[in-house]
Amino acid sequence: MKSKVALITGSAKGLGKMTALRLADQGFDIAINYVHSRKEALELEKIIQAKGVRCTAIQADITRQQDIEELVGQVELRLGGVDIMVNNAGPFIRERRLFADYTPAEIHALMNGNLVGTMLLDHRVLPYMRRQRWGRIIHFGFGHAGEARAWPHRAVYAAAKVGLVSFTKTLAVEEAPSGVTVNMICPGDIRGDNKEKTIAEVSGMRDDETPRGRPGSGEDIARVIAYLCEDSSDFITGNIMDISGGLDPIRPSIPL
Repeated sequence: MKSKVALITGSAKGLGKMTALRLADQGFDIAINYVHSRKEALELEKIIQAKGVRCTAIQADITRQQDIEELVGQVELRLGGVDIMVNNAGPFIRERRLFADYTPAEIHALMNGNLVGTMLLDHRVLPYMRRQRWGRIIHFGFGHAGEARAWPHRAVYAAAKVGLVSFTKTLAVEEAPSGVTVNMICPGDIRGDNKEKTIAEVSGMRDDETPRGRPGSGEDIARVIAYLCEDSSDFITGNIMDISGGLDPIRPSIPL
């Protein structure tokens, strides 16, 4: 009997890496995806294979449709059809700037990477999930994305993710009869090395910006994704789930 296969985009490092490790511990075969982080991806591939599951690392840029087709095709060739699609990858410009200051190329890259590419990946893997009468699709958003509030200096990124909120809810309703669940995970402001730390490793740290009082970790995100991938989580679909320690990342006004 074929083990279930999880494809996780942007998984050589950070939250994607922690998700890959967690799902591997659950017994899933793992497809790692990367764009530039080949060294890290190959190292992670060996670590996951040592856990006793199959794992392969594949280079692809999800902002490009041809890469998306090749990515899924390689996963199917090496591991089999995709049972779990974790859309973790998505370009983000940390520098704060007004919408008028973005270039057309940056607008296209942010929209393709955070919305269109995700939709195309889902479209590519859905036929297999439907045939199997089982599937898990996970999208990534940001805190309070479901409220579609103004987010100055993040106009393009926010527009893409808020569009993904509607798509998440629609796809969840459409595919529920097929046994496919679709949910969105909205991480808090998890930065730097904390993305690859466990809850125990950050529990003694202080974060005065987060109401919980500690920074978030990669495990905070990965454990929720693993829960959503369980067979018994089939009644959980169409949800926009904040995992933020109570932090509101949006600042609704800007200085004149």
